[in-house]
Amino acid sequence: MAGNTFGERFKISTFGESHGEAVGVIIDGVTPGVTIEESYIQAQMDRRKPGQSSITSPRKEYDKIKVLSGMYEGKTTGTPLSIILYNTDMRPEAYGDIKDSFRPGHADFTYLKKYGIRDHRGSGRASGRETAARVAAGAVARKLIEQRGVSVLAYTTAVGEITINRFDEASIEANPVRTCDPDAAIQMIEKIESLAKAGDSCGGIVECIIRGVDPGLGEPAFDKLDADLAKAMLSLGAVKGIEFGAGFSAANMLGSEHNDQMTSAGFLTNNSGGIIGGISTGQDIVFRVAVKPPSSISTPQNTINVDGEDTVIVTEGRHDPCICPRIVPVIEAMACLVIEDHYKRQAALLN
Repeated sequence: MAGNTFGERFKISTFGESHGEAVGVIIDGVTPGVTIEESYIQAQMDRRKPGQSSITSPRKEYDKIKVLSGMYEGKTTGTPLSIILYNTDMRPEAYGDIKDSFRPGHADFTYLKKYGIRDHRGSGRASGRETAARVAAGAVARKLIEQRGVSVLAYTTAVGEITINRFDEASIEANPVRTCDPDAAIQMIEKIESLAKAGDSCGGIVECIIRGVDPGLGEPAFDKLDADLAKAMLSLGAVKGIEFGAGFSAANMLGSEHNDQMTSAGFLTNNSGGIIGGISTGQDIVFRVAVKPPSSISTPQNTINVDGEDTVIVTEGRHDPCICPRIVPVIEAMACLVIEDHYKRQAALLN
């Protein structure tokens, strides 16, 4: 099926369903001879897995990875690297009551219209569980870009109307919301827990900073670096918007305000978000994504069934009331994939 492969020189293909036997990924274009311990990949998987706290899905998936190929004696071989994660806590029977009805806001309706068949068990490929495979691949890419001196950091800046007031990098992994403001974290947790009890959900905003990228990455005109990052982020089912640097605020700025003026010491501002003309400037690449509220909620909603008849749906089960805490490592993973891919594309251009 088309649409399951991402990248050009560093390419991944994911497979598997939410309540099937497993999910996994095949990675092509991995640099040979790089030492990557499975524990390094597993550490990223542990950041994304469900059941981490009271504000995430209680589904118990340990997301234990198994490398099937592409590694020998702890080093990459340059051949396709395949990683699989077997599902252990599937409960497809939980979807029995709604198998013939469409969840508003979810891909149930559109998948059936596209393929004429759908996997109602947790929505199959449309489930956020698919992103586990992306995080595994992103960990491999992260190891490669770390050797280039590049780092990727994402964090929650808003949950609903609650926004951060300060940036404390050390606090990001110290709270379950993965926000950079420990004071805002308390309010965010309270909001998410309250919505979960009420059978509802909320969205938020996640910001990502990519540091250490050399100037010159990006392919005009259609494969601009920001265009590929945007595609990577919007390929995530929960992401509905993205902005770079000043973003939508640029619409209210003058050219004299928005232009990143330069001196011999470097750029004076970074309103471009580290990318100009689709090519990296050498500054930090900064973007933010809008994360929608999870669609699966227990609040009664109007919908239709597979026969087009009006009905009311209540979605019970183990669902995240807010995606932000667990999408942070997924956003980082997708950013790592794009950056490594563009480094390899730049190397191919110059050689």
